[in-house]
Parts: sequence; structure tokens; C-alpha cells
Amino acid sequence: MAKLYLTTPLYYVNDKPHIGHAYTTILADVLARYHRIMGDEVYFLTGTDEHGQKVQEAAEMRNVEPKNHVDEFVKRFQDLWKHLHISHDDFIRTTEPRHTERVKELLNTLYEKDEIYLDEYEGLYSVSEERFVTEKEVEEGDFRQIKKLKEKNYFFRMSKYQDKLIDHIESHPEFIKPKSRWNEVLGFLKKPLNDLCISRPKSRLSWGIEIPFDRDYVTYVWFDALLNYITAIGWGADEEKFNNLWPADYHLMAKDILTTHAVYWPTMLMAAGIALPKTIFSHGWWLMEESKMSKSLGNVINPMELIDNYGVDPLRYYLMRDMVLGMDASFTMESFIKRYNSDLANDYGNLVNRVTMLIVKHFDGKIPEGSDYNETDLELVAHAKTTPQAVRKLIGDMKIHDAVEHTMTLMRKINAYLEIKAPWKSIKEDDSQKGSAATTLTLSADVLRIGSQLLQPVMPSKTQSILDILGASSIPLSDTSVGNLKSGTALGEGKSPFPRIITE
Repeated sequence: MAKLYLTTPLYYVNDKPHIGHAYTTILADVLARYHRIMGDEVYFLTGTDEHGQKVQEAAEMRNVEPKNHVDEFVKRFQDLWKHLHISHDDFIRTTEPRHTERVKELLNTLYEKDEIYLDEYEGLYSVSEERFVTEKEVEEGDFRQIKKLKEKNYFFRMSKYQDKLIDHIESHPEFIKPKSRWNEVLGFLKKPLNDLCISRPKSRLSWGIEIPFDRDYVTYVWFDALLNYITAIGWGADEEKFNNLWPADYHLMAKDILTTHAVYWPTMLMAAGIALPKTIFSHGWWLMEESKMSKSLGNVINPMELIDNYGVDPLRYYLMRDMVLGMDASFTMESFIKRYNSDLANDYGNLVNRVTMLIVKHFDGKIPEGSDYNETDLELVAHAKTTPQAVRKLIGDMKIHDAVEHTMTLMRKINAYLEIKAPWKSIKEDDSQKGSAATTLTLSADVLRIGSQLLQPVMPSKTQSILDILGASSIPLSDTSVGNLKSGTALGEGKSPFPRIITE
């Protein structure tokens, strides 16, 4: 049994959760579910980032205390995760003592090791990014609310670890994925790396973790939040748990926070003498008409509205099927409905209805006793035997959309097999052909069961209802062998799992 520790980023609670937050979390959930089925020991962490200037300003605009503000918005994330059927093992908040106390502990350790120093800095400060930026970054980047600041702050000697980090990245091609992001980070690190400002004076920001060796300052939000990946699993408090789970197998995040995870975070770990995570995986953005979703542009998709209108499993399916990891994807209602009707209503839902209705009509609602396989039967058996292994490899390679499509290909092969065998015709034309029809329907139901088991991590609710209809709910999800759906098994009752979406 292998170990898998995977994380989402901590989501910033200055606003409501959107489809981008949902995507990363569903991705992590799908991976967790696949690996649990494979027998791996999985620890899946998500949570919320609750400090910083943007949170303080958002609270001030609402005339509420920052803690009251974050409590309200955290609940929105937790409620959404519940509706999305997220199976996380832990949800950490950066305002929790288990986190704040460990952040102070690390700050003290690094300060005593002279990895942190006080200095005066004058430069451009981005409120949107909550960090100092260069003039070139302002020209090239998406930074808002730029102001010039001159103030004393504490700095982490990040530049000290530049060469060491470059060496690690170059010798560990799996450290940053996909390859394009690996190249991007190396390109960034070929330029001079500045030390990292890790404090903010309380005179302009009070909402944060107090610097333990100087009460006039609070901790920079990114230095605080990144530490969640170790504080949540017991660093400094439960060493047995920490040593069992760390290093993380996957940090999952969108590409806009790659630098913080691939540069800030590993240098912090190096300074603390802690092993680096195995893989930082940066996925693309969901776009609306080729533009990044943004509240300011008014093009943010509310996942709760999609769930209310179409159900959670179709949303999970669409997001996993239509984004190639590492690339951007475009979200449109037209593409969502087209994918739903094509894959779920036509290829999958109609298949379930067709197979079960024929068994109910001609075999009293029980899986019939089949006979020996002919060549056409054996072709479907061969596909059913090779598909699970192929899907597991694709999951291991982080090719989620390919794994989904590979499984749907199996569903389409069942449909094609039924068209060739046409059991409804053979029964109608000649009652002596009922045995052949029984073989066809039994095999179709069994392979449909295998495909549903493989899709369970993507659509846990709908696939479970389909497995119940097939009378297969007692078969372990990990057991995808052909022949597990035994003759005499009574079918369960159930409605059409994916009614077609009708558009005007």
C-alpha cells in the first residue's frame, strides 16, 4: 500500500468561491478517490487562507471585524465542498492555533539562525498581490493598487537558496509539472532573486500572525499560508504523523500562484531543514470567451448555480473531461450542455436504460444466465479487461481527462456491441435465440458495471445509483474483473440517471 498526501492551495477568503476554486478541489478529490480505490493510504488536505491586507480591507468595507468576516466566508467554502461531494481528510484554517503557533515557532527558528533580518526598503507595493514588485513586473504583470512605500520590514534570505533550488529543479524533473511550468520556473530563477519581505508593520496591517520577536509586525500572508502544508499534518506537534505523511506527493494549484509554491515555499523549507515536496502541479485557468475569469470583469461562474440547475456529478464530469492538465480551458454553457447530452445522456444514460429495460422485460429483472462467448463477445471482454489497467496508468500520469475519455470509450464500445448483437431483435424473431440475448445483456451489464466503477471518483453519486440499479453495489470498486456480476442478481429500481437537457 502506497502513501499519497495531496493538497489544494488554501483559498483566500476575501470573496466568494468560484469555479476555479471548485475545479482544483474536485481535481484533488478525484485523485484521492482513485487512489483510495487502488488501495493507497490517502491524506487529502484543503482549507482557507484568512490573513492579509485584502481580507482586512474587505472586512472594513463591510464594517465587520476581520474574524467575523472570515468565519462567514469560510462557511461558504465548506458548504460548497459539501455540495461538490469533496472527500477531504482535513480542512485547515490559518486562524487556527495549530497553525498560528507553528508559524511563530518557525519564524523564531529562522530568526535565531540569521535567516531573517530587519532592513529598510523603498519600492513599489501591490495591494492586490500583497507584496513588493519591480517596475518591470508592474509593466508586464496584472498588478492593481500600486503604491510607493518606504518602510522597515523583516526579510527572509531567499536569495541564499537560489542556486540550491535551481540544482534541485534541474535534477528532479518531476518536481514541477507540467514541463512548461518547470521551464517557466527555471527561467524565473536564472534572473537575480531578491530576498523575501515577510512582515508588515501593524501601523498599516493588523490582521495577521504577530511576528514573535517583534510585536510591531505581523507575518506576510504568503509566508504564513504556505506553512499550512506542514502544520496541518503535525509538524512541531505530532512528529509521527508528520514523518508518515511528509513530503507531500502533490501540491495542486492554478498557474497564477506557481511562483509562490515553486520558489518561496521550497526555499523556506530549505532554510528550515525540511524535505521538499515531491511534485508541484500547476494547472491552467478556466476562461470565459478566452478571458480569465475575474470578478472585476463580471465573468465569474458560480458553481452553486450549476449544481442547482444540473446536478453536481455532471459539473464534476465536465470539469475533469474538458481541461487538459497544464493547459487553459474555455467554459461555456453551450460546451457544458453539449458534453452533458453527448457523453452522459446519450452514451452513458441511454446505455443504462437500454440494458436494464431489456433485462426487466425479457428476464424478469434478473441478470440472466449466459452461454459461451463468440468472437464478438470476446472483443468486448478484451476491452473490458485492458481498460482498468490503462485508466490506472493515466491517473498515475496525471492525465485525468484521458482517463475519463478512455472509460467513456469503453461505454461506447458497449453501445456498438449492442448494435451488432441486437438482442431485442433476436428475442423477437426467434425465441430459441433467447440464450444468445442473455449472453449479450449479461456481458453488457457487467462491462457497464466496470465502466461505472472506473467513473466513480469523477461522479460518485450518479455512478453509485447506477451500480445499485445493476445490482452491483456489493462488488468492491477495486474489483473490475469481468464476470463479477453474477446471473440471478436482481436489478434495483432507479430513474434515468442523465435526462437530456432540452434547449430552445
